[in-house]
Amino acid sequence: MDRKELRQVLRLPHIIALYLGSVIGSGILLIPGLTAELAGPASLIAWLAMSILVVPMAVTMGLLASRHPSSGGVSHFVRLAFGRHYGNLVGWLFLLSVPIGGPVLAVTGAQYVAVLLGWGSMETYILALLIFILPLVMNGFGLKLAGRVQMIVVALILGILLLAICTSVPHYDAAHFTPFLPHGGLSVFQAAALMFWCFIGWEAVTHLSAEFVDPKRNALRGVIWSAGIVAIIYFAVAFMNVATRSYGQEVGSATSLSAMVQLTLGPAGGWIVAAAALFICFAAHNAYSSAASRIALTLAREGAAPRWMGTLNGKYGTPVGGLGFIAAGGILALCVLGSGVVTLNELIALPNATFIATYVGGCLAGFKLLRDDRIGRLASGVSLVVTVALYPFLGWPAVYPLAVVAVAAFWRKRHTGWLARKKGTDFIAAPEDGEAPKL
Repeated sequence: MDRKELRQVLRLPHIIALYLGSVIGSGILLIPGLTAELAGPASLIAWLAMSILVVPMAVTMGLLASRHPSSGGVSHFVRLAFGRHYGNLVGWLFLLSVPIGGPVLAVTGAQYVAVLLGWGSMETYILALLIFILPLVMNGFGLKLAGRVQMIVVALILGILLLAICTSVPHYDAAHFTPFLPHGGLSVFQAAALMFWCFIGWEAVTHLSAEFVDPKRNALRGVIWSAGIVAIIYFAVAFMNVATRSYGQEVGSATSLSAMVQLTLGPAGGWIVAAAALFICFAAHNAYSSAASRIALTLAREGAAPRWMGTLNGKYGTPVGGLGFIAAGGILALCVLGSGVVTLNELIALPNATFIATYVGGCLAGFKLLRDDRIGRLASGVSLVVTVALYPFLGWPAVYPLAVVAVAAFWRKRHTGWLARKKGTDFIAAPEDGEAPKL
């Protein structure tokens, strides 16, 4: 199948569906309740602002995808703009998001089942462990979710969200909007930073841009339509979550969507949402762990990560070294979360911080690579300002990406120095810029 034929496969409706499937995910199951608990009804201000400000971010990723299609995603854009070293740093930021983000997904899905069955912490975390491990095992055998499953996920997510919105309307109560700002103005900015978890994923479709029909036109149209749909659905869910007060310790902020649906449909509605939550969280973890394991392989071949992280399965050719790294880190994160040392709200802030840092790198790359495009330069500039402005409101988790960069820089300095002493060179054989590792 030649390049021309590939570009003709994905038309605008397919592109929109792919973007929606990448962006609307586990965040909508978790974040509306957490942000409402954090900032009260005033969290709606942050939802409205983020829904508008996400448009230039989406446009930036869409334009970069149309010009520089690659499976490397944001790290590839950064590499093109600033060189291999900075591209590797962005790769590390993405890689170290997954061993923490995966457990967040798993626990989110497990909690939607646990709240219906009345499970305690032990049963919940056993199910979370299964949700976390199964996609890694599947990837180890070279199994991937089919493209048709992605379309099913999109339809399922949209259907459940529309169900939640429509069934909660009769339970609207204006009294739930007072007090409007119970925790002060700072809480609104903190809620906006937490919401970033809901708006990641625009980079996930970039590796398919070579298959778009008229990519220079449809990539931009696709992200604009998708951003509009995402903004409307997210704000509607968040608004009805507040209007029905389906959050707080009595209800369970982490399962607020289930509480909204059960207002009208009762336990049956809870089971519908729980089934959807399991499927959504499983599919998202499968996609991100697959991508992260291949980034680990690339980093190892670049000499930017330990060699064992680049280990391939001899029979299936899958990156088992990267999958093992994700498994070890994720099990550790589950243990920490299960011990009660940190809450789910606190833990989600860590991968959220690395994703924000990743997008900062992507926006900087867009500002340079799209300098001849007025819309692209403006979108990149606005996105850069927004992501940088949100960063301080992450609180202490903002240190996590800085620690990742420090460790990656230390490894690079140590590794290149060792190679220089042993082989008389600062580099080892690695793929050229833009070349995908061969599996």
